Amino acid sequence: MVLLRDGRTLIGYLRSVDQYANLLMQQTVERIHVGKKFGDIPRGVFLVRGENVVLLGEIDSLQEADQMFERVSIGEILALQKQEQDAKTEKAKSIERSLKRRGMRFPPDLVQDEFL
Repeated sequence: MVLLRDGRTLIGYLRSVDQYANLLMQQTVERIHVGKKFGDIPRGVFLVRGENVVLLGEIDSLQEADQMFERVSIGEILALQKQEQDAKTEKAKSIERSLKRRGMRFPPDLVQDEFL
């Protein structure tokens, strides 16, 4: 399992690593979590640049099967993800409007809203 800087989670077989932490993965799926639901999108062979890797770890398949998450179809998880992203965008706009009314303004590239 690999967690990337942009928040994506990749699960697959690690085939190669180099001195820069570049990863080559096979039979890779991108797992998307929204609430208690998740979906897997098959990606196949995947090359990840080392600068994008946040976390690299091994998954215990026995413990993974015991998780209390519900697997849903690709279309459904993508729709849920879009709703979640739209809600985050609306919340960020609301915060920006509120700050603007109070005379404060931050350039959008300086605001780290990943954890809002």
